[in-house]
Amino acid sequence: MGSGSLLWNLTKKYLTVGVIGLTITDRYASVLPVRGGSMSPTFNPRTDTVLGSLDDRVLIEKFCLAKYKFSHGDVVVFRSPSDHKEKLIKRIIGLPGDWIGTPQNDVVKIPEGHCWVEGDNLACSMDSRTFGPMFHTLSNNTLGRAGLQKPELDQP
Repeated sequence: MGSGSLLWNLTKKYLTVGVIGLTITDRYASVLPVRGGSMSPTFNPRTDTVLGSLDDRVLIEKFCLAKYKFSHGDVVVFRSPSDHKEKLIKRIIGLPGDWIGTPQNDVVKIPEGHCWVEGDNLACSMDSRTFGPMFHTLSNNTLGRAGLQKPELDQP
């Protein structure tokens, strides 16, 4: 009887911690690995030939979306317009009303509720130059704002 009661108490504790953890990562913040080099040198500034690329991790702030006013230079995480299972991390370059020059030498005015995002490494970034202005108001598309980056483990 004692071991069954102990097992039940442990199960309740783990379930409670799990529910709280899921609530926090779903509504407030989560940690996301940054894959690829589109945001280099800000994220993933180097690759290691032995281990392959070493992915940086960033804290994604989600709670801020309800009242936060995005500004130029903010780094945001959103669902890819071409594959909604894929998450992209890019920097906001243009906001509603801004005029942005495109690689095709066109000039685009950013519509209300949208923004223009680009990776820091333009040579290997799929961004607004590919898919146009991104819907950025509170929606299922925008997942959060990139906050803290983990410090490099090998720096002195």
